[in-house]
Amino acid sequence: MTVRITRVESYRELTQFIKVPFSIYSNDLPWVPPIVMEMKKRLDPRKSPYFDHAEAEYFIAWQDGVPVGRIAAHRNELHEWYHHEPVGFFGFFEAIQDSDVAAALIEAAVEWVQKQDLKILRGPMNFSTNEECGLLVEGFDRPPSVMMPYNPPYYANLLEKVGFTKAKDLWAWTVDRETLKLEIFQEMSRRLRERYRDHLVIKTLTLARLEEDADTLRSIYNDAWSRNWGFVPMTRREFLHMARELKPVADPDFVLVAEWDGVPVGFFISLPDIYVLIRKIRGRLFPFGWWTLLRGLRRLDRCRVITMGIRHKYRRHGIDVILITEFIERGLRKGYREAELSWVLEDNHLMNRPLEKLNARREKVYRIYDLTL
Repeated sequence: MTVRITRVESYRELTQFIKVPFSIYSNDLPWVPPIVMEMKKRLDPRKSPYFDHAEAEYFIAWQDGVPVGRIAAHRNELHEWYHHEPVGFFGFFEAIQDSDVAAALIEAAVEWVQKQDLKILRGPMNFSTNEECGLLVEGFDRPPSVMMPYNPPYYANLLEKVGFTKAKDLWAWTVDRETLKLEIFQEMSRRLRERYRDHLVIKTLTLARLEEDADTLRSIYNDAWSRNWGFVPMTRREFLHMARELKPVADPDFVLVAEWDGVPVGFFISLPDIYVLIRKIRGRLFPFGWWTLLRGLRRLDRCRVITMGIRHKYRRHGIDVILITEFIERGLRKGYREAELSWVLEDNHLMNRPLEKLNARREKVYRIYDLTL
């Protein structure tokens, strides 16, 4: 059948764009539906802080009057300034198992990016490395953790068939209480704490102060991640927005700050894996979705480490070992069964090697692709 591509130009069409994957994913796939009302805010340039330095266009693919795919093409001027490379991005990609549909969607994104005078199309990025990114290429049997994407196995073939090649892999590690090997980390942590007892203090950040402390955390984050591949610094408005989004679901025991001589130099954030609950409500908060989330939060036994950052000046002090050990010990005391640490760049050996020593398992691989235009 002929594939027709339309541009999203109205609020009603934006809703159609958001709901495309609901008809693609069958119930036997461990996909987690988005919360529709929250996704509308995220994609709306008038409401999302991402669009303070970016612009985007959304496209829907149709066959015989039925939506069969979607894609977002976007330009991140902050990325262009920071990395000095003419890269445009695509994201929110979904398609039925049809190469013609995928090719038509990619062509629409390519045309839009070329009009911006950009030379590479990179993705999937929803919208940047500070949010969901990467295409799942390993680990399809497990559901995604909170704030991580999912897609069927055939997506990689759809992209590679039109010429996309690997740019970078992102790894997701899992640790569980049955196979965890924590003794080495505990001994290292004990020695480091003793060595730095006059300088280093680990504090639990009060969630009520999360927004007040956002500038401090953002400064650490942007410094710690500044040399990572694909990194884009978060603006103040973006970081505040994320802090407000995370505060209602964050576990107060898992927001840790490391201070050196009274100055914050590192932080660690883990979230309960609320995707377990969101999958149950199928993207709908009303009428009973809120109740399912609130009631289920206390029963969750799985979490995801979403970020850990240490200022470069303090990287060689072992603060990361102390933070990870503190987090795991707290998680075990609270009854958590499993944690995902994601994502980690495939060539970030300073992070991947310690995770191997913990007996963590690399269970998922996400791939970011490039297409030279």
